[in-house]
Amino acid sequence: MTRLLVTSALPTVYGPFTLQAWSSRYEDFPHLVLLNTDQHKAEVPLVRIHSECATGDLLGSTRCDCGEQFASAMRSIESEGGILIYLRQEGRGIGLVNKLKAYNLQDEGMDTIRANHALGFHTDERRYDEGVEILKQIGVTRIRLITNNPDKIDVFAQSGIEVTERVPLLIDPRPENRRYLEVKKELMGHLL
Repeated sequence: MTRLLVTSALPTVYGPFTLQAWSSRYEDFPHLVLLNTDQHKAEVPLVRIHSECATGDLLGSTRCDCGEQFASAMRSIESEGGILIYLRQEGRGIGLVNKLKAYNLQDEGMDTIRANHALGFHTDERRYDEGVEILKQIGVTRIRLITNNPDKIDVFAQSGIEVTERVPLLIDPRPENRRYLEVKKELMGHLL
């Protein structure tokens, strides 16, 4: 069971947030929760469950749309009120080093799914149950979920947390990530 480790105020370029660190299965890498839950902003908070992407979120990679999704979600949550849960599951759960190996295979012509399979992984190794558990511990019972991923919608089906609305998070494709986004849509069922 994940547990709250520490809470701190965090001013950001998006606005003021409360930052919480929650335990994860990786001891030195806690899940992060950014809260902007000013009660007058939203009766039902916007929620984004965002999986870690060091290349996109931190380094500005255009191979994916992760960094742009993160920034867009943060702006929406600051404006409307809500919660961003940053789950420590880099590279669809295969870790940074394996993700970089998958990049190399993609550069040789494989798509993102075939690259993961070639490295011995499933298409997507991520889990979202810890994000749901965190929301429950915070006391959230209804959300407006910011996602294009049907797996994130499905995880809430029997969770006791009602998803009142799916809020799309659409990022304009770039030449570097167009094929990646097509694979997400056509082979993984993402709602793009």
